Amino acid sequence: MTDQSAPAMGPRAASSPAEVYRPMICGKIHRARVTDADLHYVGSVTIDADLLEAADIREGQQVDIVDINNGERLTTYTIAGPAGSGVVQLNGAAARKIGVGDLVIIMAYVSVPESRLESWQPHVVFVDRDNHIVECGSHPGRVPEDSERARELDLHSSGMN
Repeated sequence: MTDQSAPAMGPRAASSPAEVYRPMICGKIHRARVTDADLHYVGSVTIDADLLEAADIREGQQVDIVDINNGERLTTYTIAGPAGSGVVQLNGAAARKIGVGDLVIIMAYVSVPESRLESWQPHVVFVDRDNHIVECGSHPGRVPEDSERARELDLHSSGMN
């Protein structure tokens, strides 16, 4: 049995054009604070399960992590930490690149068919200094400017029309 939802591949693909898929952000946790690091762990990043759920990021999903403090960017996968804990722990080699207390942006991507791009909306989570949810939205450049955290960090929305 074949998967009829998959794009056409192989020699027959030339007779029917395949739809283009684009990598789009599906989940973003904005400006989380790294709470811990464990160099001797197997690898990955442990993230509060509530944050993963709000950002629509699954356990085991590939994520990019950008360190706002030092500019490092790395790719790893997620492990769900205790819900409500605020944990964002870098494990393994990543613990050498991003320090405890650093602010990070965590982003997951998904391939979206061209036909769905107009309606595509990511799950964006803005957190406070303890990594608890302040606001959830769908615009990757939106900051809840009236929140205490945004004022504290002097953050402003970008790319908003």
